Amino acid sequence: MGLKNNDQKGEVIMKVKVTVPKINEYHDIAYSQIKENDTIREMHMSLLVPDTDVAKPAVIYFPGGGFTSANYHKFIQMRTAIAQRGIVVAAAEYRVVPDAFPGILNDGKNALGYIRNNAKKYGIDPEKIAVMGDSAGGYLAQFLGTTAEKSEYMPDTGEVVNTTVSAVVSLYGISNLLTIGKGIDTDFHKSTTSTEALLVNGVSFGEDTAHAISDVEENAKFASPIDHVKKGLEPFLLMHGDSDTIVSKYQAEEMESRLKEDDVPVDKVVVEGADHATIEWYQPEIIDFVCDWLVEKLF
Repeated sequence: MGLKNNDQKGEVIMKVKVTVPKINEYHDIAYSQIKENDTIREMHMSLLVPDTDVAKPAVIYFPGGGFTSANYHKFIQMRTAIAQRGIVVAAAEYRVVPDAFPGILNDGKNALGYIRNNAKKYGIDPEKIAVMGDSAGGYLAQFLGTTAEKSEYMPDTGEVVNTTVSAVVSLYGISNLLTIGKGIDTDFHKSTTSTEALLVNGVSFGEDTAHAISDVEENAKFASPIDHVKKGLEPFLLMHGDSDTIVSKYQAEEMESRLKEDDVPVDKVVVEGADHATIEWYQPEIIDFVCDWLVEKLF
């Protein structure tokens, strides 16, 4: 531990090796404003910024929450570990059900735009910005990776002109809305009240007919990251537990296969015994692996 005794003074002397930077936090920043009828709705993010003199790469983390919540204060172990590697980490909220697609994607692109437009303020290299997320946040991260520069998904604020990303990390994320429940013994994902159905089809009122996700396949495909894969995308890391009972483990398999069809660099990791967002995902082995992968792609 680098300790030694100084018997003459009765004190302990500690020798410290500097291995990580000081990290500053900027919390609850409004990164976009959404006009809703007569009100303005703000979307927020927090940042962990390594206190160094060089321009740093950045990662934007989008939290999971089943499309019903987006608590951007989650996964502090992972975010802190990444920041200790010299990477700025932003954690951003986004619109959830009952807001329908593409609100979630517009928010993701606005978050990217905010980080890129304020790169100098936070000491960020604007050409090295990655995205990551878990579960529904992984869905958003994948979508940002597959739709970079697609004009039909750009927010209408006029403030976002570049939404390219340097890498994508998805932890037990969703790639194909039509097969979330594949191999899982439940009918929930087939119902009209599943969150993916509400995300794509919206909430029904009065005499409006509610639809399951499979009722309007064209809409479900349009709202699935896997349907937008093309050549020239940046690297993907897909991680999934082999015991996931919420989002099918076949999501990562499908996405890996589709990415490889277009020669997109992809690493897929199956975590043995891990379910959805369980304790395995907070262990040093997982966190260190993700950190190492990001360092390799961003530095």
